[in-house]
Amino acid sequence: MGGVLFSCWNGKVVDNREKKPEEFEPPVEISLPADFFHGKDVKAFMGWGGFVIKDPDVSIVDLCVAFLEKVQEESCGQCIPCRVGTKVMLEMMREISEGKGKKEDLETLKSLGETIRRSSKCTIGQTSPTPIIDALTYYREAFEKAIEGKKKQVAGGETPRFVAKVTAPCMNACPSHLNVPRYVELIKDGRFLDSLEVIRENTCLPGVLGRVCVRPCESNCRRANVDEAISIKHLKRFVADYEREKHHSPKLPKIAAKRDKKVGIVGAGPAGLTCAYYLAEKGYQVTVFERFGEPGGMSAMGIPDYRLPRPILRREVEIIQSMGVEIRYNTMVGRDITMKEIRDEFDAIFIAVGAQGSTSMRVKGEDAGYKGFIPGVKYLMEINQGRDPYPEGEKVVVVGGGNVAIDCVRCSFRIGKEDVNLVYRRTRKEMPADDVEIKDAEEEEVKFHFLCNPTRIIAEDGKVVGVELIKMELGEPDESGRRRPIPVEGSEFIIDTDILVPAIGQAIDLSFIDADTQLDVTRKNTIIVDPETMMTSVEGVFSAGDCVTGPGALVEAAGGGRTVAFRIHQYLSGEPVKRTDDELMEDFFSAVGVYDPKEDIGIIDGRQRRDLKIMPPEKRKYIFDEVESGYPINEAIEEADRCLRCYRIGLVAL
Repeated sequence: MGGVLFSCWNGKVVDNREKKPEEFEPPVEISLPADFFHGKDVKAFMGWGGFVIKDPDVSIVDLCVAFLEKVQEESCGQCIPCRVGTKVMLEMMREISEGKGKKEDLETLKSLGETIRRSSKCTIGQTSPTPIIDALTYYREAFEKAIEGKKKQVAGGETPRFVAKVTAPCMNACPSHLNVPRYVELIKDGRFLDSLEVIRENTCLPGVLGRVCVRPCESNCRRANVDEAISIKHLKRFVADYEREKHHSPKLPKIAAKRDKKVGIVGAGPAGLTCAYYLAEKGYQVTVFERFGEPGGMSAMGIPDYRLPRPILRREVEIIQSMGVEIRYNTMVGRDITMKEIRDEFDAIFIAVGAQGSTSMRVKGEDAGYKGFIPGVKYLMEINQGRDPYPEGEKVVVVGGGNVAIDCVRCSFRIGKEDVNLVYRRTRKEMPADDVEIKDAEEEEVKFHFLCNPTRIIAEDGKVVGVELIKMELGEPDESGRRRPIPVEGSEFIIDTDILVPAIGQAIDLSFIDADTQLDVTRKNTIIVDPETMMTSVEGVFSAGDCVTGPGALVEAAGGGRTVAFRIHQYLSGEPVKRTDDELMEDFFSAVGVYDPKEDIGIIDGRQRRDLKIMPPEKRKYIFDEVESGYPINEAIEEADRCLRCYRIGLVAL
């Protein structure tokens, strides 16, 4: 299919209807993906900002009818303009489509649409009339012909397929696509357990993600265009804590009839646990193999208790187990059971191991076995199991700029180390760690050494006594988009230390995979999967999370686990293993762009975001108690009331 025939998006019109294809101008304000739907071309798109037509055979009238049907389906019914007004619009548009309308209906539709978008409560009503008004303006002749009974017929009589979905900037940004506006609104209405039920439709770890999620949703929150983003993460924590603190029994989904198919999962981290939950919901017999004596994977072994208390994680895993999931602890695949044995016992397998190794700094002395040289992941694992990784040491230097590095320096104070330093080869601005965590580390008086990089380890009698650093300067951006650090010749200097902790990256250990399994892997030792099926090179073996993507955020691993649960269900049910229309629409929305940080919201009554109370640094830096207290009920309701309920609807014609 050629270029765009007509587009009107955010009021910017490009009309190529009277031009030759080679003269077509590209659309403005929108980039329309072509082949997200299993190789099928997108013939047209209608959404919150207008519409785009690529195929001249598409009936704009039918497009409007299908769009308004989705609007009516999604209208919450809480305000009359949207609930009643869009129903009237739909009925009038259907009459026009069937040749029963009147010409005066066209002006009535435009007038009604203007009224609805001015007076509706949320963006379903505020945006949905826009493409209809634009269509009536720029394709009026098509509507007049439909009224006369001369509606355009598709060549060959083929009926186009319409796929529609509701989204929101926050929903689209979330790897699990939680219905954020819905669960936030339920909190505002005081329906806390109902809110948690909505959350569990897409994630089974609300208390965990309510504490350690990296908040991609908040980075795509339209409220930030007014004042500050909604505290979406902490509202999720609030309802999870409310259920636990008030001793409510979890309201879990109805479990489907038990199936005779069994699924084995390697790793009880966020990806494995999430996959287990949604497979159990569908009636599958699920067994999880976990090398440690407790669940959580790197969320338990790598995240300190002051950020994620272990009882919170354990409770959420107990809920998963109550769904019928079996977890075999202290079971290392490759040692206690082989992959071949798992493949023989189970009908499908999900490999969900985390990034539990560390990457090399590539400096002199790194492989000498010096006491006091401890990779970052190992350092945190030891601490999280209640041990001091090196009791003799007092001075600590951590190398790196990510969340693992920040956890290492903050934990060092909490195990009694007084002189704690962080070395990073770029500036604070380029640090990939969560800015909130960096700020907390600064308040706890971690010493930051920016634009420095290790060159060699200094040791005496087999023990680390210092590290030589070289100063760096920033050059041109590299593949990460950050400016490349360049050594400054002759600028070496030494920092005395007893403990050197490299935390520059995590590695995947796939040594448990036996020769019989023969998985295809990348040069970075991550597992190769088909992005459509999530299946590896071995039939019936699926994978997601860190072992596929490389080290990533917990919320991304959880989202991957949920996706694989549905792929395994398709596989074991004998259905085609592929992305659903819903998933394809999410990808489509991401390509189109749902959030516009430059959008003028037009609201001037800014209300301050409610942040959680945090212990003062002089108290918290020496203890592993959770440093933030959750919302009290009144503050949670006030924070939820700041939500703009930014739903919008998109529809494609195929």
